[in-house]
Amino acid sequence: MIPELKKTTEQKMQKSIDVLKADLAKVRTGRAHTGLLDHVMVEYYGSMVPISQVSNVTLIDARTIGVQVWEKPMMQKVERAIRDSDLGLNPANQGDIIRVPMPALTEERRRDLTKVVRHEGEAAKVAIRNLRRDANQHLKDAVKDKTISEDDDRRAQEDIQKLTDRNIAEIDKLLAQKEQELMQL
Repeated sequence: MIPELKKTTEQKMQKSIDVLKADLAKVRTGRAHTGLLDHVMVEYYGSMVPISQVSNVTLIDARTIGVQVWEKPMMQKVERAIRDSDLGLNPANQGDIIRVPMPALTEERRRDLTKVVRHEGEAAKVAIRNLRRDANQHLKDAVKDKTISEDDDRRAQEDIQKLTDRNIAEIDKLLAQKEQELMQL
């Protein structure tokens, strides 16, 4: 019972970290990266699909994303979807390719984004701690039911605490990297 509990807790904690990584990837820095447009949806023959399913998204240079749409009639829809997204980008249609320049971030905007990043990180830490609490509660219930001994409970709680500490340290590392990336000019 204890090994399964540790394994499921570890998997759930890893999922929390993966969600944080995905959320941090959406936070726009001054540099362009293709993952920035991953969540932009485009209407394609009546259904909403990710932009990557109707075009090639590439980097033209450090501050410009190129979107090469496979079907000409979709150009305006893709351009509109990028413009209407919550990213604050202004795409420019250049015939066969849509150029999406990344505007430079102001110092104030960088600070605001740093606050957003910290908030996302804190939410991930809370999720990790909640998983620890749930696992410890399962252990306490097992002790009450006499399915595990108190010594096993204590050892398992220590292992779960180590797991929690390791995951929170990883979150801190991710946050530090993202904040450093944001504050670069």
